[in-house]
Amino acid sequence: MTKLRPDLQIIADNIIPNSRVLDIGCGDGSLMAALRDQKQADARGLEIDPANVATAVSRGLSVVQGNADTDLSAYPDGSFDYAILSQTLQTTRRPDLIINELLRIGKQAFVSFPNFAHWRVRLALFFGGHMPVTRLLPERWYDTPNIHHVTINDFRALVRDAKFHQEKEWFLSGDKQTGHAMANLLAEHAVFLLRS
Repeated sequence: MTKLRPDLQIIADNIIPNSRVLDIGCGDGSLMAALRDQKQADARGLEIDPANVATAVSRGLSVVQGNADTDLSAYPDGSFDYAILSQTLQTTRRPDLIINELLRIGKQAFVSFPNFAHWRVRLALFFGGHMPVTRLLPERWYDTPNIHHVTINDFRALVRDAKFHQEKEWFLSGDKQTGHAMANLLAEHAVFLLRS
């Protein structure tokens, strides 16, 4: 069994068994396979990269090729218990509209993203004057799929302004969970559980 990325493990740990799940931007299907095998979830996936779709399908997973920006409208209201968007929010054209779609499709939504306000990112900008390249943000500014540079405080403001209901939040520094205190500065990744 493949070890899950830390944000995906948080999500997997908090999915109720036998749930219907849509994983948007599911990559190679690692989370879906874990949910199927450990939680007996009915997991479906949407992925833009054809190589990832092929890998996921070869694992016996139900994944279709598609784009979160254009293809979520095809899913009926309330058709899943959970909609998951892990490390994909910052690559979408309108993150606010994507979250609306997640909460239309699913009763609850997990959203995880890299925190662009982490102290290493700030230092790289301050001292180097360049967009940072880190272990968790390995692409350069011109070849990154990230088109929005979201911070934890930005996301919290979006949740508040859009009147989404936040159920839980988790923060990661490296591969370990960290506390809520100063998360915008100290956490490299965030995971939020929302409901409509």
